[in-house]
Amino acid sequence: MKKLFSILLFSGATFLGKAQMQTDFITAGKIKFERKTNVHRLYFTDEEMGSWEEAFKKAIPQFQTNLFELSFNNNQSLYKPSKDNPENKMGFFGEAPGANNVIYKDLEMGKAASQKQIFEKLFLVSDSIPQYEWKLQPETRTIANFECKKAITRICDSVVIVAFYTEEIPVSSGPESFGGLPGMILGLAVPRLYTTWFATSLEISNAAPPAAPTKGKDTDSKGLLKSIESGIGKWDAKYKDRLIWQSIL
Repeated sequence: MKKLFSILLFSGATFLGKAQMQTDFITAGKIKFERKTNVHRLYFTDEEMGSWEEAFKKAIPQFQTNLFELSFNNNQSLYKPSKDNPENKMGFFGEAPGANNVIYKDLEMGKAASQKQIFEKLFLVSDSIPQYEWKLQPETRTIANFECKKAITRICDSVVIVAFYTEEIPVSSGPESFGGLPGMILGLAVPRLYTTWFATSLEISNAAPPAAPTKGKDTDSKGLLKSIESGIGKWDAKYKDRLIWQSIL
């Protein structure tokens, strides 16, 4: 009888331990992100600069910082600019591309709705959630007190995307359009755009599910790309590519 009691006690403790472990996972809340761009590296190279570019470079700060928040639950996420966002317009054309992105993902249905400002036009892009071919890496780092694992993918064939995701938040989403990993993306870097996104804090909540954006000219991902290419016409290839990369993130 004592032996049976010990087995039952051990089994109960094991069950409670597993239940406790399960409660450690976070499935709803709001994450604050800081996006930082090295504007000097993005727009200027020493060998190409004339006197006008030199003067303009000296007149603007090296880094542009934008704040975003990502609300999420098991089935949905909404990425949008934070109300605390500073007004630091430093791009050549006012706000840099992506500064006002609002991106909704229906993780259960695999659908996305994105509100994007491209120059003077506002687009509402409805399409499937992009599917990325991630390569998992052995490196880890701590972001906002979460242990994160590294993964790498590419967009536009050659633009490397580096992500750090945490399995402690088992929701397959992240900043901008990125997701598809076995956990929430808390860190993101696009070296060719000299831009990083890093989570700074997490607020656990059971607030109402986020609502999809509704404003803008209706289009899909291919239509948005076509509009961008038509609008930039005969721009220098370097600047044209950068704008496209920024706009489709």
